[in-house]
Amino acid sequence: MDLKQHIRSIPDFPKPGILFYDIATLLAHSEAWKSTIDQLAEIIRPMKPTALAGIESRGFLVAAPLALHLGLGFFMIRKSGKLPGPTIAHEYALEYGTDTIEIQEDAVKADDRIVVLDDLLATGGTLAASIDLIHQQGADNGAKVVGAACVVELTFLDGRQRLDVPFESLVTYDS
Repeated sequence: MDLKQHIRSIPDFPKPGILFYDIATLLAHSEAWKSTIDQLAEIIRPMKPTALAGIESRGFLVAAPLALHLGLGFFMIRKSGKLPGPTIAHEYALEYGTDTIEIQEDAVKADDRIVVLDDLLATGGTLAASIDLIHQQGADNGAKVVGAACVVELTFLDGRQRLDVPFESLVTYDS
């Protein structure tokens, strides 16, 4: 199935000059969404993960059903202050300033093999920071990130160059 047929392009969102690729139309089409999860499962399975992590917020929409499909656990990577209980934070640089993401303190289990998912890879900053956060948490217990994946990749922004793990995407846009 050609997933691009189910992804809507919205010009000038969230600001003028930006072309936004919206997966809401993909989610609304049950056959296309099922094909998306099936295709992601095929590229994730060889990485032999024991858990999936989803990046706030559309990454949750990708990672949670995929974890269920593969029979794996799932945990959330969220902006600061959004998770209950003890958390581990990671601050990272943005183009102008910084941001902070967190996971719950007990999210990463000993010897976990984690794949990190989001809906879209643009510049790669948030995905790279998420991988760094999990590496930081897993450094003492043998857990590691074994890969990352997104539904959509904006190849012209070179986001995959910032990642230090294998990366896969289902749909690419070159401009």
